Amino acid sequence: MSSFSLVVLISGNGSNLQVIIDQIACGYINATIACVISNRPDAYGLKRAEKHNICHHALDHTQFESREAYDEAMIQLIKPHKPDCIVLAGYMRILSAEFFHQFRHKIINIHPSLLPKYQGLHTHKRALENHDTQHGISVHIATEELDSGPVIAQATFDIASNDTIENLQEKCHKLEHILYPLIIKWLVDKHINISTGAVSFNNKLRTKPFMLDHINPNELPKT
Repeated sequence: MSSFSLVVLISGNGSNLQVIIDQIACGYINATIACVISNRPDAYGLKRAEKHNICHHALDHTQFESREAYDEAMIQLIKPHKPDCIVLAGYMRILSAEFFHQFRHKIINIHPSLLPKYQGLHTHKRALENHDTQHGISVHIATEELDSGPVIAQATFDIASNDTIENLQEKCHKLEHILYPLIIKWLVDKHINISTGAVSFNNKLRTKPFMLDHINPNELPKT
């Protein structure tokens, strides 16, 4: 069992969780998912965790009087696992300042836009309304400011004239299932370091995100 410990937070279907589970099972990612937590008891991702005998918790946010109280309960669930990284995989709640304090520089998120464009919700709709020619996804360090942490990597695609919100969502999901496990692998293998709150690659500070166009999942980029 790998000593690199992941905690995955979800709110729904858990398709990114499943990809991470599969990539660990096949040996691509040398890590262990210590725990999966969902703020929604009916999230299908919890069934995915159960199927693979992964510790999982349904922590219903509607049963708490405040965001801070909810996050404190979640902190108490997570701390015993001593995670090396907390992976936000479709987790649809804003985290409190105390949560970031407890797990500073250990939280990553995947967002369906080319950040800093379209922070928050309805990213596909906004891209279409603004007649963008490109769209994509970003993996970034999560910080207290929503969708604003340093971007680690992005993947892009051209928007077709007949694309709909549903088309863009599907295209983004396909890219997520490639990019997220790759970045997690790089963190596990210590090619990427985020412990300072910035992105370093092979001990060199990165000022620009990696682009998937330049990434072969089977080898490290030259720069």
